[in-house]
Amino acid sequence: MALTRRSTIRDVAARVSQALSDAGITAVLTGGGAVSVYSTNRYRSYDIDFVTAASRRELAAVMSTLGFRPAAGRHFEHPATPLVVEFVAWPVTVGDEVVSKWSRMPTPAGTLQILTPIQCVKDRLAAFYHWRDAQSLEQALLVAGAHRVSMAELKRWSGVEGHLDDFAEFQRRQQKMRANR
Repeated sequence: MALTRRSTIRDVAARVSQALSDAGITAVLTGGGAVSVYSTNRYRSYDIDFVTAASRRELAAVMSTLGFRPAAGRHFEHPATPLVVEFVAWPVTVGDEVVSKWSRMPTPAGTLQILTPIQCVKDRLAAFYHWRDAQSLEQALLVAGAHRVSMAELKRWSGVEGHLDDFAEFQRRQQKMRANR
């Protein structure tokens, strides 16, 4: 499957994930890209963030086989898509919690290694909690509204992060969204 301007973020991320996995490189989709996948593009990200321990040289070798070229930092661009792939440093974390297991999502473009829906919500809540990023709160709400996530686990994790008051805001907003359906 060739990448085109019409390739979805899920397609591009899955192609990259599969190629990296085939090369023995673990890379996990996080951030807004994971939100795009889990919200079926109700939130549209134009960057695809993978967490990996691989070096830039190792990544460039694999990414070039897909037609990507290096850009600034650990970013890669492809002439056929406006989506930019960025690699951030290992380990995979959601707030202060290290993630050791995540989802493997089979797609026609390959298997996508991606945070689970609840990990994705935690990732977005961490951005809201620590940086007061209102857009990240909206993203957390989109994913939580589209997938079953344990509110008890989110509350536990939020307490460990030191943000139970902010979790209460998330919970209020989620209940309001449900009531408006």
